[in-house]
Amino acid sequence: MRTQVAIIGSGPAGLLLGQLLDCYGIDNVILERKDREYILGRIRAGVLEQGTVGLLEEAGVAERLHRDGLVHDGVELCFGGSRYRIDMKAATGGKTMVVYGQTEVTRDLMDARLKVGRETIYDAGDVSLHDFGTDQPKVRYVKDGKTREVACDFIAGCDGFRGVSRLSVPTEAIRMFERIYPFGWLGILSDTPPVSPELIYTNHERGFALCSMRSATRSRYYVQCTNDDHVDNWSDDRFWDELRRRLDPKAAAGIVIGPSIEKSIAQLRSFVAEPMRFGRLFLAGDAAHIVPPTGAKGLNLAASDVRYLSHALREFYNERSHAGIDGYSSKALARVWKAERFSWWMTSMLHRFPDTDEFSARIQLAELNYLVSSQAATAAMSEQYVGLPY
Repeated sequence: MRTQVAIIGSGPAGLLLGQLLDCYGIDNVILERKDREYILGRIRAGVLEQGTVGLLEEAGVAERLHRDGLVHDGVELCFGGSRYRIDMKAATGGKTMVVYGQTEVTRDLMDARLKVGRETIYDAGDVSLHDFGTDQPKVRYVKDGKTREVACDFIAGCDGFRGVSRLSVPTEAIRMFERIYPFGWLGILSDTPPVSPELIYTNHERGFALCSMRSATRSRYYVQCTNDDHVDNWSDDRFWDELRRRLDPKAAAGIVIGPSIEKSIAQLRSFVAEPMRFGRLFLAGDAAHIVPPTGAKGLNLAASDVRYLSHALREFYNERSHAGIDGYSSKALARVWKAERFSWWMTSMLHRFPDTDEFSARIQLAELNYLVSSQAATAAMSEQYVGLPY
């Protein structure tokens, strides 16, 4: 098989890249080691920056998002038993976010790809990347017991943190930065109305909590837990009791409880791989970086990578210019590190660390009080939360 761009991974990054390339008339094939149902079964967050929404509009897959997504003008911060609203729309000159689940983004992109007949090879086993240091890279995989090969001009590694793309890079050619946080998020999904129309981020002496949602009738809630905890230790009743302890009295009294339809623990980490280009191989999304979910940046960072990469490839094919692909890594990483800093700051301000003493706790409260009382601090947080310009 011959194509222009071989995309490894059919998560949102790979699918969005494929859809944009298709809009630009650039041939591409996606290889995915799992099946479609597995991909759609993954529960992920979905707070979309305005820039991400714009990319989905450009890709022609925003119709359902605009119909079903929840537009948010701000967030709420809860500390000291009280809640304070951050009006991000006012602080940023009109920018907003949209709550729309990552699973739904993935579904829309899959359906769009199927509609135009672009090829996605599911259940591709033993994927391996070859010769990406030359101008004739290729990808090999096993399907139905047979080894097959895709010859291409470029390879886009969009296959996540544990995917084969980054692991194919020689260790001496890549540098990795990582911080693993000493806690996780225990999250549940429930078919109950959200306690608040906007997200509530909570700093509490018992630990962080977050009230989020997937729709007007489906809620997503989190509480901070230890890294060695297990979901089996948490009955629904125990979770609801703990969540209410960490909220302000009004939210605690108003929360609607119900049986969980999904329950999981996510470990928090910050991770960056540099550079993001190796000859004809490009890394994008979780293959290149991970952020703790506190700042709602993971999916949005993947989308910004895809924007830079898709535009660079369009420039290469339309103008025969290497400028975009040569500058891809540095341009993407500049935005990545700003998002890493913001996510680290949010995480540090809102969570209880094992070494959080009384002094550290008071510093957190002072930071939060300054944030909600200073127009400049509110503006700085807001412009980063809604998404820095590309």
